[in-house]
Amino acid sequence: MLFNSIDFAVFLPVVFILYWYVFNRTRTLQNAFLVGASYFFYAYWDWRFLSLIVVSSAVDYFVGIGFAKTEDGAKRRFLLLTSIAVNIGILGFFKYFNFFAENFARAFVLFGEPFSDTTRLNIVLPVGISFYTFQTLSYSIDLYRRRLEPTREFWSFFAFVSFFPQLVAGPIERATSLLPQFHAGRRFDYDSAIDGSRQILWGLFKKIVIADGCAVYVDQIFGNYSGYSGSTLLLGAIFFSFQIYGDFSGYSDIAIGTARLFGFRLTRNFAFPYFSRDIAEFWRRWHISLSSWFRDYVYIPLGGSRGGTWMRVRNTLAIFLISGLWHGGNWTFVAWGLLNACYFLPLLLLNSNRTHTDVPAEGKWLPSVHEGMQIAITYLLTVLAWVLFRADTIGDAQRYLSGIFSPSLFSIPEVGSPRMAALIATFVLVEWLQRDKQHALQIEQVVRRAGARWAIYYATIAVIYFFGGQQQQFIYFQF
Repeated sequence: MLFNSIDFAVFLPVVFILYWYVFNRTRTLQNAFLVGASYFFYAYWDWRFLSLIVVSSAVDYFVGIGFAKTEDGAKRRFLLLTSIAVNIGILGFFKYFNFFAENFARAFVLFGEPFSDTTRLNIVLPVGISFYTFQTLSYSIDLYRRRLEPTREFWSFFAFVSFFPQLVAGPIERATSLLPQFHAGRRFDYDSAIDGSRQILWGLFKKIVIADGCAVYVDQIFGNYSGYSGSTLLLGAIFFSFQIYGDFSGYSDIAIGTARLFGFRLTRNFAFPYFSRDIAEFWRRWHISLSSWFRDYVYIPLGGSRGGTWMRVRNTLAIFLISGLWHGGNWTFVAWGLLNACYFLPLLLLNSNRTHTDVPAEGKWLPSVHEGMQIAITYLLTVLAWVLFRADTIGDAQRYLSGIFSPSLFSIPEVGSPRMAALIATFVLVEWLQRDKQHALQIEQVVRRAGARWAIYYATIAVIYFFGGQQQQFIYFQF
């Protein structure tokens, strides 16, 4: 069920009304209802994969019960390994079996040995599997680290794993943050719900107008890149940068806003990343829930930045390569992760990777020339990296980038849309003006008059209606 669909427009108010007015007698009843609603939401795509969520939830629920019953170190390690084996095993099979099987076969051919590749399976990737497996894994790992008490509340835990607003594309929630909210009683908060509705509206604008509007040009240019000039290829990469940002951050805004309607607060997932002044800042602002997950559950256990230079480099490379592979079984994602590691390492080695932790040009209308150049260079580096992310193969990415850096880079692009350019420019301006807020429609402190605020909301709705692109599935559903 897509957030930008009529189906969801019917589903959400029905669930909202039942949640607050029918199943509101006890917290357990509300949680049980959310599990049922979430399972219906997920089964709307393909009911067959619902069993994977049930299995993942059940395994970690009973692992938690096991942690509650023992203090023995060996038994605790066994419980943790059971959780990791089941969750990573499910994820690995559905997401990476064909990737590793194909590369195993190619390795034989590379060394001159004939190999008949009959191992490829017709595997369908379950929607959101990378998100909910990481979410439930956080529970088991934090139990093992004694950062969380095991829960015996069945419906609370199953609701934590399957909560429909963020089930299929995040944010990836920690058990330490979200699970206690299912344990607590909830009352409807009008102000929180109103702000959540505004965030949903802005998320729909980013998805329907910006992302879906750019998708047409991205598909056209990347699908026929050999016939276009360097300027057109650069424009295609820029369009993709706004497509993936509008698509993914738009989903996160809708998810966070929807959760607030039900009395929950989810983790912020994007913090205006294209205003970053270096790559380290970009990764603190982009897909925050995944970046922090890898930091806390992979990077720090590997040693983090505590060791010498070699250890810091090794751990950074590992994190970026794993992050690239997390996105799918394709060498383009691995190369994308490696390129971002190359961007990041000079900052790490110079101890300047924590330089920019404030709001860009805080308290000013415009950045300084120096800060503006930093933002522009960081954005350009990100755009070039996105080519690897979007390309089908490494070869396609190489040819696409070679096409950009050709004499035709300085020609007039053959593809483009003044209307789309104006919409993107307006979008960037609004986000720049609101860069110190949680989302761009958080305007109650800026626009004091209620009538003026409602005019802005209705104008946003009108732009969505009149300028929305053709409906596209969310990009991160494939991950």
